[in-house]
Amino acid sequence: MTQYADPLLRPAGVFDPQPVFPVEPGKISRDLNALARLLAGQRVVAIDGYVGILWDELREVLDERFVAEGVEVSWFDVREALLPGAQVEAYVEPFLGGDDPVFGTRCPGRLEDLFDPAKLAAMRPAEDGVAVIYGSGAALAGWEAFLAYVDLPKDTIQERAKAGLVANLGRTAPEDAKAMYKRFYFVDWPLLNRHKQDLLPRMNLVLDGQEPRRPSFMPGDELRAALHRMGRSYFRTRPWFTPGPWGGHWLEEIVPGLPDDAPNYAWSFEMIAPEAGLTLASGDDLLEVSFDTLMFHDAAGVLGEHVARFGTDFPIRFDYLDTMGGGNLSVQVHPSPAYIRENFGEPFTQDETYYLVDCTPGAKVYLGFQAGVDPSEFRRELEQSARDASTLDIERYVRSVPAERHGFYLIPHGTVHCSGSDNMVLEISATPYIFTFKLYDWLRLDLEGKPRPLNIERGFENLDFSRQGEVVEAELVSRPRVIGRGDGWQLVHLPTHRHHFYDVHRVELSGRAQLATDGSPHVLNVVEGGPVRLVTPGGEAVFSFAETFVIPAATGSYELVNEGQVEAKVVKAFLKPSADAPHASASETGAGPRR
Repeated sequence: MTQYADPLLRPAGVFDPQPVFPVEPGKISRDLNALARLLAGQRVVAIDGYVGILWDELREVLDERFVAEGVEVSWFDVREALLPGAQVEAYVEPFLGGDDPVFGTRCPGRLEDLFDPAKLAAMRPAEDGVAVIYGSGAALAGWEAFLAYVDLPKDTIQERAKAGLVANLGRTAPEDAKAMYKRFYFVDWPLLNRHKQDLLPRMNLVLDGQEPRRPSFMPGDELRAALHRMGRSYFRTRPWFTPGPWGGHWLEEIVPGLPDDAPNYAWSFEMIAPEAGLTLASGDDLLEVSFDTLMFHDAAGVLGEHVARFGTDFPIRFDYLDTMGGGNLSVQVHPSPAYIRENFGEPFTQDETYYLVDCTPGAKVYLGFQAGVDPSEFRRELEQSARDASTLDIERYVRSVPAERHGFYLIPHGTVHCSGSDNMVLEISATPYIFTFKLYDWLRLDLEGKPRPLNIERGFENLDFSRQGEVVEAELVSRPRVIGRGDGWQLVHLPTHRHHFYDVHRVELSGRAQLATDGSPHVLNVVEGGPVRLVTPGGEAVFSFAETFVIPAATGSYELVNEGQVEAKVVKAFLKPSADAPHASASETGAGPRR
């Protein structure tokens, strides 16, 4: 399927779907007896954590160990101090977007808004034995307690939601998984992230909630020390993979061990900050925390001079869109900065690019409009198609350009676009990732056999019809330009659009190259060849073809070394020096023919 079928061209090294950051032996443990003894020795304990934790199972397994140790424990479930269900629903309702199946508005509140202060105050530790208060928000009871925190990856939360194992904050029963996800994204996660950020400096112990009957755990000071080292060297978030109605089969060839019961793999979430996780390894023992834990601990180290603008939000996203042997993505558009801020509470918008890692001959990228397009006619046709389930000749309205390996296509907000079939796209983007207004979806159903929601009205509130005709090739197809070279390396600039706050380079590497962060994090991906060795002042690692990794701004200088038999190509995205910089000239926005 891929262009690397020739053994001489196939990259050495194997994609690792479970990357880890090493810490010293003995720092992470799964010894439940040791955990019970540790907690029992504190007398007053608060076990807080994220939504999606299987709290009853965790309590049960700990209670078994306490009994075995002869320890008397008084348990307090903080869920009993929540506001009545009707009051919780009244609180969250304004942020759920009414009948909109996808979009809401980010809740600006605090986790304590969901609790009854009097009920929290009434929860007091017993005089005798060990007192344990547990659940999301346990620290809000204000106990002078040993603080443990249970974290959970977002993909695990979603798997448990689909299985009906967990519910949203303040609810006693699960509902439809898609509705739960909307509530997670717009309400639960913002509230819990603020709470986690408050607790992080004083966490005494951190647990991984993926295996509630055998959780791994790590002292809080050791976690913070590891995060500090990570923020000054490198990290790779754990990717996760999911099927989709248009998904392809390229990832199945590249990534070992993917379950073979999926119909396809449409996405690889490589570096999507709100959902990414970081795994620490101490010998054979692993512990995963959410990526935002690093940002809460050391955003300044990760973002450098850009922390003033982005705070604890990591602003660059990498993910794969696999349509090799699959179908076209939906024809879509992303919102303007003002629209996403005013309607959804997001601080910046979903400005994207497509980097073509692979494609088959004849593949297309749909990008911009045909010259002279009539917006009213286009809308009428879209609405009729949605109403009557009638096929639309989309290329009467939407332009396409040939897909080329290592081609780079620019999708600033307002641009109609989609990847055609038989492409392997590395999507390099601003971080927001769910704000896609689908205009046409080829009349297909989702994997559950249901129609995928279209957003024609929202789309037309954001479409830029000036991006049509020859403007597409002039402004939206990037023109690469060599900007530096030396012994064993060449640096190529792939200019982004003036609306993108990030820029892209490609390092073409036969030997080794010295690079500098210059005050910005770098997000990198080995798009050809490999493996590539990374050398930083804080540590080394080796990355194989298709793997994504990040160099924090505080790392400063680093070296890339090609350890493969053929030239390696490494794409790196970074933040432009200033969001207020003057618009780039035509030559820096991809204008002119591609070479």
